[in-house]
Amino acid sequence: MKYFLDSAKMEEIKEAYATFGIDGVTTNPRHIQASGKPFLDAIGDIADWIREEGLGGYERFPVSVEINPHIDDANAMIEEARKIGSICKNFVIKIPATEAGVTAARRLEKEGIRTNVTLIFSPSQAILPAKNGSLFVSPFIGWKEQNGEDCKQYIQDIVTIYKNYGFYGKTQIICAAVRTPKQFTDCAVAGADIVTAGLVVYKDSMHHAYTRQGIETFEDAWDHTVGNEDA
Repeated sequence: MKYFLDSAKMEEIKEAYATFGIDGVTTNPRHIQASGKPFLDAIGDIADWIREEGLGGYERFPVSVEINPHIDDANAMIEEARKIGSICKNFVIKIPATEAGVTAARRLEKEGIRTNVTLIFSPSQAILPAKNGSLFVSPFIGWKEQNGEDCKQYIQDIVTIYKNYGFYGKTQIICAAVRTPKQFTDCAVAGADIVTAGLVVYKDSMHHAYTRQGIETFEDAWDHTVGNEDA
């Protein structure tokens, strides 16, 4: 399973890449807002960093960039996607799971502009993007579980459908809005291709009280036994 960072802040992207070896980045308008930069400046900085790191194209390090959410016409979505896609060969265009969005994604994929169909909240929404060849599909986890839904079966159903019809691995499943380490585990057990989460969630996934207890136990043993041998 690949790990993507859900952020548009360059300091977070650099830290997550250096520390956790993230495999890609996902952004959205809220992340752009949180970066404190205008849209084109924020994604331009990411593109510059990708070039500096020599991260190749979307095959090596994809970065999902969302189109203007006010656009609800397929033709206008396509024009917007072409402009964003021309900025960096790593950019994958994030498009909402609507009728217009699926239409635009289908046409963009035929042009060679890769797409990530986002805001998926049911298995049925995940089928058409895969049938039409989108690179990614993004079922949301955190929002649903915040509203009392258990998402394990939801993700498992999408994985099963994709395996049934040969979509699995061709259209990659990004479990989005992942908020807890447990959700990482649920997505991995279900067989999702990717999880995307904020930096704090990755940090939380490496914390466990028993690990801290173990370190303290071994520190104490070192100080009272092993360390004395060095004196």
